[in-house]
Amino acid sequence: MGTWIVLAVLVAVAVAAAAVFAARRRKRELADAREDALRWHERLGGQVMNLSGDAPAVRQALADAGERYTAAGAQLERSTSVKQYELVRETALEGLAYARAARVALGIDPGPDLPPLAGARAGQLTREREVDVQGHRFRAGPQPGDATPYYYPGGQVAGKGVPAGWYSEPWWKTALVAGAWGVGSLLVFDALFSPSWGDAGYDAGYNAGFDQGYDAGADQGYDAGADQGYDAGADQGYDGGDGMDAGFGDAGDMGDMGGDF
Repeated sequence: MGTWIVLAVLVAVAVAAAAVFAARRRKRELADAREDALRWHERLGGQVMNLSGDAPAVRQALADAGERYTAAGAQLERSTSVKQYELVRETALEGLAYARAARVALGIDPGPDLPPLAGARAGQLTREREVDVQGHRFRAGPQPGDATPYYYPGGQVAGKGVPAGWYSEPWWKTALVAGAWGVGSLLVFDALFSPSWGDAGYDAGYNAGFDQGYDAGADQGYDAGADQGYDAGADQGYDGGDGMDAGFGDAGDMGDMGGDF
């Protein structure tokens, strides 16, 4: 009997020690995740506060960087798990990608490379292109300009890969917020990234799913907010634009899209 009591005590002590060790490990992992997220958020804040410019591409990239800074700050305040802190980190990294784009538009050193974004699997544009969609002209290319002031760091938008590059309008944002593509947005996507462009303007990192005739059915279950690393609520400043889902029936309203996002 005495032996069994000793064994039971030893087992109880071992279980308690393991529980304490696991709790300490989780606490340390949580603290590390918070510090990592905070570090990237603070770095983004420094970029947002120290960069400025009058060119449309610079203003727009900095507006997007500032929006991500605000969104990451809001996420940081309510984060209580490692996963949530990882989402803060992703939002801050996305903001830094916009800040880096602003530096490129300013003609200054973009700074060190950033860790890849979790959703950045669509490569980047390597050549300029222009398309007409229902009488409205859209442009895209690898470099900023007055005609292409909207930067996108690349990623999956409602299941489709939109490559990093500069665009004449943020036509992807309706799908980013709503989690589904409107008819007008799909027409622009198909026109800009048609196989008729040869290499489709992507680098080797482009998601092969599109080259294989990416099935729109992959949109099912896609969480636009989580994949982009920030919740869609942070997009309050963006006017979704009814013209997007209406197939750009009123082309004159397209220039207002994105605003000071």
